[in-house]
Formats: sequence, C-alpha cells, structure tokens
Amino acid sequence: MKLKLLYTCMAITGLAGTAFAQETVDQAAVQKIREEGLNHSQVMKTAFYLTDVSGPRLAGSPGLKRAQDWAVSQLKTWGMVNSKLEPWGKFGKGWEVQKNYAAITVPYYHAIIAIPKAWTPGTNGAIKGEVILVKADSVAELDKYKGKLAGKIVIFDTQNTLKRSAKPDLERYTDEQLAEMAAAKPQPAGQRRAFDQNSPQFVAMRKARAMRTAISQFLIDEKVGLILSQGRGTDGTTFTTNGASYADTAKAVAPELETSGEDFLRILRLVKAGQKVELEADIKTQFFTSDLQGYNVIAEIPGTDKKLKEQVVMIGGHLDSWHGATGATDNAAGSAVMMEAMRILKAIGYKPKRTIRIALWSSEEQGLFGSRGYVAAHFGDPKTMQLKPEQKTLDAYYNLDNGTGKIRGIYLQGDSAAGPIFQAWLAPFKDLGATTVTVSNTGGTDHQSFDAVGLPGFQFIQDAMDYGTRTHHSNQDTYDRLSEDDLKQAATIVASFVYNTSERQDMIPRKALPTPPPAAPGR
Repeated sequence: MKLKLLYTCMAITGLAGTAFAQETVDQAAVQKIREEGLNHSQVMKTAFYLTDVSGPRLAGSPGLKRAQDWAVSQLKTWGMVNSKLEPWGKFGKGWEVQKNYAAITVPYYHAIIAIPKAWTPGTNGAIKGEVILVKADSVAELDKYKGKLAGKIVIFDTQNTLKRSAKPDLERYTDEQLAEMAAAKPQPAGQRRAFDQNSPQFVAMRKARAMRTAISQFLIDEKVGLILSQGRGTDGTTFTTNGASYADTAKAVAPELETSGEDFLRILRLVKAGQKVELEADIKTQFFTSDLQGYNVIAEIPGTDKKLKEQVVMIGGHLDSWHGATGATDNAAGSAVMMEAMRILKAIGYKPKRTIRIALWSSEEQGLFGSRGYVAAHFGDPKTMQLKPEQKTLDAYYNLDNGTGKIRGIYLQGDSAAGPIFQAWLAPFKDLGATTVTVSNTGGTDHQSFDAVGLPGFQFIQDAMDYGTRTHHSNQDTYDRLSEDDLKQAATIVASFVYNTSERQDMIPRKALPTPPPAAPGR
C-alpha cells in the first residue's frame, strides 16, 4: 500500500514538474486568499441582496435595476473604483408581474401553479369563466371559434404527458466524468453551416411559426380573456419563458399563463371528458418604456505596475434572470461569486500589477446582449473582425454561470496553450475538488462574446447540482437552492486565478484569431 502510494506520488510529482515547470504559484498569497475566502466569506450575504432583496431580475425590469444599483454601491463600499452602470445599447421594454392569482372554481376549488409569460399583458382586472378547449390544426379550423371566445379562458389540446426522469435531481461530477473531460482532444474549428431553406425541416419550422402567429392574432382579435399553456417541468416546478417580444415595436399579445404540468393536464383531462371547468384569475403586469437602454455593472481594482497596469484581467457573470423566482442559481450565484472574488482581493490588501475589472452583464438570457454590446464597444466586431486597440490589452476573461455547484476545473475553449498554466493554478485546490482542465468548449454564456473576437475567454467547470433538473429558469430558483460551501470554494478559486493572471509576467496565450463569418447570400 505504502509502496504503491510512493510510486503514485512520484508519478504525479514528475508530471507536475514537466507541466508546471514554467509556472510558479505564490503559495503565501494563495493561503491568504483561502483564509479570507473560506473563513471570512460574505458571498451568501451578497447573494441574499441579489435575490431576496432585489427580487426577480428580468432584463429591463425594476428588479434588475435594484440589483444593479445595489451592486454598484456595494463594490464602491469595498473599495473598487470606476464602479458604475455602463450602457451597452438599446434593449427594449422592461416588464414585471405585479399580481398573479389563478384558481379552478368548478368542479371544485383548487389554486393552480402558474406564471405569466414574460412580456405578456395582464387580465385587466379579475376575470372568471369557463375553460374552452380549442382544437385547430390549421388556420381554417379556427373559423369555427369565431365570436365564441371573447373573455373566455382558452386551453389547447395537446398530447403532452409529464416527462419524469429516473435521474436524481442533484448530481456532482464523478471522477470518471472529470477524467474523460481532461482527456478530451482539441477539435478543429467548426464550419458555419448553411441552412437549406427548402429542406423539409426548414419548411416545417416555417409552417409551425406561421401557425403560431396566426393563432396568436386570432386570439387577440377574438379578445380572449386568458390563455393557459403547459409549462415544462414536474412536481410543481415550472420552467418559465417569454410569451412576447421585449421590443418597443412588438405587437400586442393575449394574456397567457404558463401552468404547471400537473395543473394543466388535470384541466385538460376534465375538459376533454366533457366536464365543465371554470377558472378565476387576476393578473397584473406592467411594461416600462421610459428607458429602453441596457446596462452592465462595471468596477475595477486599478493596476499598479508601470508597464502592466494598462492591461486588464476581467471576471464576470450575468446578473439578469427570469421572472418565475429570484434567479439564485441563474445567475445570482455567479454574480455573487465574482463580487466576492473582488472583495477577497481588496480584503487581503492586494495591489495588482494589471487592472482587475468585474462586469455583471444584463440581457444574457435574451442572447448574451450585455457582454456582446460591451465587447463590440471595447474590443471589436466579430462579424467583421475589425478590432479596437483595447483588444490587445485584455489579458483574460473568466466567467461563472452554471449554477451553485463548486468549481471542478476550467474549460480551455480550445486554448490548449493555457492548459499547463491553469493546471499549476489549480494544484493548490486539489483538496477542494478542483483539478480538471479540459480543452473542450462550452457554450451558452458570456465568455463566448470574448472568444468571438479572439480574446481568451473561459468558463469554469461546475458541479451540476440540480441546475438542469430543478432550478434553471424555473419557479424553484431561489436563495434556498444555493450551496454556501460551494460558493465559498468558487470565489476563492476565482480570486486566486485573478491574482495569478495579474501577477504573471506574460499574458495568457491566445488562439489564432477567428475568421469573419461568410456574408449572407445575396449581399
């Protein structure tokens, strides 16, 4: 046993010596960061203000504005400079739910779980009426409902059932899964796929979209009182979406409730069986149009090295959320961790060589708009690859946006030259479960905006927890879903990465610049 352990240690030491030969880690600084981050953390206090106090943070909403203003003020309190809201461009209408009540009253009383779809109107007061089943496979079939739906509550015939899974709600990466990620090989740059607009799939998609548009307009013309639709999810969990555009020029739509699977299917079964179902509802929503701009929270710890202070290390996560809950795991968790990393570095008295900048993005949920707008303003245009002078000064960007789970490593996003560097930086955190460096890409969040213009943009690997099964965009995404120990660990590792990046003699290696995407046909 001891002999085998000795050989194992020798092997690990040898690999480390080879991989980390060019990279030194200040262990005393790491220990200071660990002490502050693990034993004096304020990450949960920050998360509390971003969730319970601020409320839902849909893009453009008052809740997002409350969280942004609080973050700017708190970063100033901790000693950051240039703490501000920075506009990134036009977003559109803000929106929030101000009242939401719905219940079955016939054949018996039952309050239902339902959430207004984002950017849909309210019911203009309390309504009560029979639930009407609409069955239409074509626009022509809608004609039979003309003059019959005014003020009614409408439900559509579906074949949906509850899709239950045998998988556990909460999961962490296994050693085998992490080993597989670490063993991944670099993938060649993908080619932009040209869509055949005459393919059966594309034709079917256009047909379905046209049908949805026709139904939506028909229901508006008929002045329906309320639409019930089935929300994705089980066990009372409802995953929320938008029911209309946030654009200030968007057409009006009918009020719509995204209803829990259990409640929706109960109503549908009753109505299809010929049983009378009546429902009462009182939904109030409000649009906000006085300021259509989108904003990011920005703050800095200034660099102090004469040669390096113009270079910037950035960290960030998106602050906006969906409206069904308070957006705890998506993504108050990442925002709180990044704010905590900045606090840790100030608390230990760190004077960075390079400037350290935090950005808390908005409108990520609608298409990475906040980070894309920021990148376009500061670094360059991915459509043309015309770069700005600041593009040369950004050292690296680190992102966190995969829930409350602890950091298990980092995605290189194909930047294999950064691998040995990050392996060295993760080595002091092996006892905290962070070891894996994978050359693989990951998508769906703001590091992609940086990667798109040739900047080193990275997302950390996080334990999934119940992110995909229970909290992501759902009415269950609340403060209580946050794992305090995991967030402390994450903030400590992020702070260490930022420290090492700022102190390093050279910038993080870069991949080759992307090539601009091909021009659209006919241009």
